[in-house]
Amino acid sequence: MREYVPKRGLRSGHLMTMYCWGRPRAFPRLPPPAVRHFEVEPGSRVLAHCHWQADAASHPALLALHGLEGSSTAHYMRGLADKAYARGFNVILLNQRNCGGTEALSEGLYHSGLTADAVHVIDEITREGIDRIVVAGYSLGGNLALKLAGDYGDSPPSSVKGVCAVSPVMELAECVGALERKQNVVYQWNFVRGLKARMRRKNAAYPGRFPIDRLGDVRTVRQFDEYFTAPHFGFDGASDYYHRASAMRVIDRIRIPALVITAEDDPFVPVGPFRDPRLAANTQITLIVTRHGGHCGFVSDAAGVDDGYWAERRIVDFAERAIHAGTLEQE
Repeated sequence: MREYVPKRGLRSGHLMTMYCWGRPRAFPRLPPPAVRHFEVEPGSRVLAHCHWQADAASHPALLALHGLEGSSTAHYMRGLADKAYARGFNVILLNQRNCGGTEALSEGLYHSGLTADAVHVIDEITREGIDRIVVAGYSLGGNLALKLAGDYGDSPPSSVKGVCAVSPVMELAECVGALERKQNVVYQWNFVRGLKARMRRKNAAYPGRFPIDRLGDVRTVRQFDEYFTAPHFGFDGASDYYHRASAMRVIDRIRIPALVITAEDDPFVPVGPFRDPRLAANTQITLIVTRHGGHCGFVSDAAGVDDGYWAERRIVDFAERAIHAGTLEQE
């Protein structure tokens, strides 16, 4: 596939990011999803929107993970589903705990390194006969996908053939620090607004469970994590959470094919961590750093039937190769 060329007029990372966040997309060829709930642990269920092929067990699956305050309906989730389903994949668009309007389904919260839910889904669909799976994530979901592979280490399940990460926040402290730059105030405001609204809905579902009185003090993602995420999961503050939940802690342990895509002009995912020698030293990782693309953007000028969303195509191409290579290894 040719190298990425940004859509005309979108060579600014900020413009690309805003354009892709705000641009409506439609997917007329994608059938309506089946709704499924996975009980990932007692007291916690997650919602997935699933696009199953006929005779699902005879087809591979793509498990997609969204970003912070996203959901299964995010444009990149549905865009990825559209492309993968058309090429023969079952597609599972998984909501993180409390996302997609599911605050009442789980007693607790979610965090950027909580891979257990994806592991549960993988194990459950594997038991149902789907034994060729690729995991793909965007932003926070990209960190989850890479951390999942690293956590598996030398013993990944045979059903997991590869992982993909687009704009992954794989060094959380640097990304949160970048959010606090003056030029990124709109992103910070948007995330904080969503997080606070979610906690209010969470309080309505589970009154008194969380220190809602602290919401008035929250102005940044870091403050939210300091007051809510870190204490809920037993981290020693936000800094400890960011360190321990980042995929960079386990990037050298990845033993399955991994595709990582990021852009030098991403407004709040600094490119520095992607230059870490541990990525280059891991032969399982294919790293693509483009000059342009913004955050979870990577749209180019459409040509023919293609809608121009380059990273989505790269993921599906990679997934097909990973599935094929994994099948050959088993024969």
